[in-house]
Amino acid sequence: MEPFAGVQLGTVLPHRSPEHIDQATVVRAAARAEALGFTDLWVTENNLDPAFSFEPMMLLAHAAAVTTTIKLGVAVMVLPVQQPARLAHQGATLDQLSNGRALLAVGIGRDHHYHEFEIPVARRVTRFREGLEVVRGLWREPVFTYDGEFYRLKDAEMAIKPQQAGGVSIWIGAGHPDGVRRSAKLGDGWMGAGSHPTNVFVEGVKILRDALEEQGRDVASYPISKRVFIVFDDNRSRARERMRHWFDRVYRAPDLTDSAGVFGSVAEVREQLAGIVAAGANHLVINPVDDFEAQLELSAEAVGLSA
Repeated sequence: MEPFAGVQLGTVLPHRSPEHIDQATVVRAAARAEALGFTDLWVTENNLDPAFSFEPMMLLAHAAAVTTTIKLGVAVMVLPVQQPARLAHQGATLDQLSNGRALLAVGIGRDHHYHEFEIPVARRVTRFREGLEVVRGLWREPVFTYDGEFYRLKDAEMAIKPQQAGGVSIWIGAGHPDGVRRSAKLGDGWMGAGSHPTNVFVEGVKILRDALEEQGRDVASYPISKRVFIVFDDNRSRARERMRHWFDRVYRAPDLTDSAGVFGSVAEVREQLAGIVAAGANHLVINPVDDFEAQLELSAEAVGLSA
């Protein structure tokens, strides 16, 4: 049986790299990913970052202009450091500009994200929950009033709404068991981090499925995603070195190479991706880390896509 049957296959726009990324590469990659049959394109949010990194919503708006069918998502945005009314406006705008193709994944983030933007770490889960309520309220209600601990709106009107009925789908990126359970309760999907090894993802899937059942939600139709950092190279030693270079320069964590990186020949990568699907993923975000345009073609070959 085809290991990727029924699996949604996404990839990324070139957006974060130790080296400069030019605009023409982004445009070519967006068009080619769509032609190859990937279901969605993703970028990450990295505001203060040692690596070259585009602002995600602006980049996705640019991608919307050069594509027609592929979905466009950011994963993850650290929701408690965002102003939720502004994020609601950005999300609605992207969805309108893309004719209903926007996706959004949000998370709690790490302590340094809060320090960077002078937002207290304390009560961040409450900020997160309130932020979700404000974003969805502004998307769904013609006139919206909200009285929370951190956010208050009275008779707020945001005339622009997402094109998608009910608003843009909001997935939650989380690794901590509490965050995974929060995804089952509040999210429209769950995304496992690329920096987490497969065994952590497996445990997350178990927790998520149990929590979905407790919430009375349909486990089979709930998006369960995993970002996978990839290097294709028939020389496995060289592939590992390329992956290690990327983790060192971008994450400052070269030791993630063997636990979180997927690298090797097309056949070797295909086998590892199939293992992640077998572990419970029904959606993959295939994230080449270098030589992007060539690696995109090999990504499609590995999962059985072709133009």
